[in-house]
Amino acid sequence: MIEIERKFLVKSEDFKSDAIKKERIVQGFLNTDPLRTVRVRVKGDKGYITVKGKGSRSGTTRFEWEKEIAAKDADALLKLSEPGVIDKVRYYIEVGKHIFEVDEFFGENSGLIVAEIELEHEEEDFLKPNWLGDEVTSDIKYYNSQLSKNPFKTWKK
Repeated sequence: MIEIERKFLVKSEDFKSDAIKKERIVQGFLNTDPLRTVRVRVKGDKGYITVKGKGSRSGTTRFEWEKEIAAKDADALLKLSEPGVIDKVRYYIEVGKHIFEVDEFFGENSGLIVAEIELEHEEEDFLKPNWLGDEVTSDIKYYNSQLSKNPFKTWKK
C-alpha cells in the first residue's frame, strides 16, 4: 500500500486529444493533517474513502489505503468534510508504458492543471510528453488536501 508518484504542472491542453478516458471527480477531506489525510471521493458513480500517510522527503512515496464505498455514503461523508470541496475532471493519457492522470480543476482552483504518474520505484524512467511542465512533486501546495484549504485562485501570481 505504498504509492510512488510524481506530480507535474501541465503547460498546454494538448493532452486532451490523447485522452483514453475522462471522468469527473468531486472530493472532500475529513482530515487534512499531512500525517494522516482522510479523503472522500465520488468518481463517476462510485464512492471511495482514502487514507494517506506522511510523504517521504522528496514527496514521491507515501502510504495510501483506499476502499470503495457506496456513492450515497460518499455523498453523505462529503457533507461532513472540511470546507473546500475539490471539483475536477481527470483525463487518462497513455504515454509509453505508463498512464498519466491529468486533473483539470474547477471552482476555486480553476486554471490549474496537474499531471501525476505512478511508478514502480522512485528512480524509474518514463517518457515525458510535450505538454508536461515543471515538476512539483515536493511542493505540498499542489496536494489536493492543501488546494482545498488554500485554492489556486488565492495564490499571488
